[in-house]
Amino acid sequence: MCYSAQIVADYRKYVRMFGAHMSIREFAQLYWERAEGSNIKIPKAMDAAFSTPQTDEERRIREAIDRFNGEQATRLEQELFKQRARLADAERTLQSKATKAASESKRIATNKIESALRGLDDLRRTESKDRDSRIFPGNYAPVMIMEDGKRVIKPMRYLCRPAGKPAFYDKKYPGIYNARFDNLEGFWKGLFGYSHGLIVANAFYENVKRHRLEGRELAEGEIEENVVLEFKPQPAQDMLLACLWSHWQAPGEPDLLSLQSPMNHHPRLPLQAMIAALSRSSRRTSTPGFARTPTISRHNTKFSTTAIALTTNIEWRPELAGSLMTFDRAHRCRSADPARNARLG
Repeated sequence: MCYSAQIVADYRKYVRMFGAHMSIREFAQLYWERAEGSNIKIPKAMDAAFSTPQTDEERRIREAIDRFNGEQATRLEQELFKQRARLADAERTLQSKATKAASESKRIATNKIESALRGLDDLRRTESKDRDSRIFPGNYAPVMIMEDGKRVIKPMRYLCRPAGKPAFYDKKYPGIYNARFDNLEGFWKGLFGYSHGLIVANAFYENVKRHRLEGRELAEGEIEENVVLEFKPQPAQDMLLACLWSHWQAPGEPDLLSLQSPMNHHPRLPLQAMIAALSRSSRRTSTPGFARTPTISRHNTKFSTTAIALTTNIEWRPELAGSLMTFDRAHRCRSADPARNARLG
């Protein structure tokens, strides 16, 4: 998983797929903290799982969601009133004299009005959209882990803060939502082999530079251009993404559950070469690899992916979901690789 993913945000699907149970305490705490004003980002699809609460705990979560949404609606309505007044003032000024300041004020007010209206529409709509389950670094997602010999679903932030590290790591190292494979037994050695989990996703995305995608250097005077790569299985189906997670604690601070996902990406390897190598790998074996045909549009690049796996020698086919990963009582994640299992003990 790279900078973003389209996840299955409804914890009930994890229950059906794996026989896991939800850790209601962590979900309730998360929603309470958000309602109290904490800067917690939760996908709308994750909220939707509590739209018809069945238990007292779920009803309390629903109340926290409604409280948060009500406060957000009030804030957006106030912003809308403020910007409409600003727009009217700018238009009155422009009727008498065209000034750069008034034109700029009109532009900013117009953009902020549109943004506030979009926010209100998002809060009020009940039909689901794909973006409701899209996560980015800093967003929360349901993750399945092993706890006391049982499969448990907990909400975790997609931006890992390793236990024992200071809170400023989030800003100092904003890229710690991913772990390079060659650093798993280095910086991440406290988590790798001990704190593993699973996320169910439909697609994941990588943000790259176009010249790197094309395997070339920037031309003279050329400005870097971002391209979004979309990795999606064909035919469409769920993927199981491996992740590492941590339980961070500090005096006077709320506990933080956070995760990151391993990635196999060499910073100096042109993406064309990486794609070709992965494609060859997928033709030789059913283990990790990508075989895809790119469709390049003006704004992004999409790949139809026929084979995706993010942990060594683990296939992601849904019919094998029950045997893809086995969590032992030491909270370790074992793969189909006997050598790696021997290292894990």
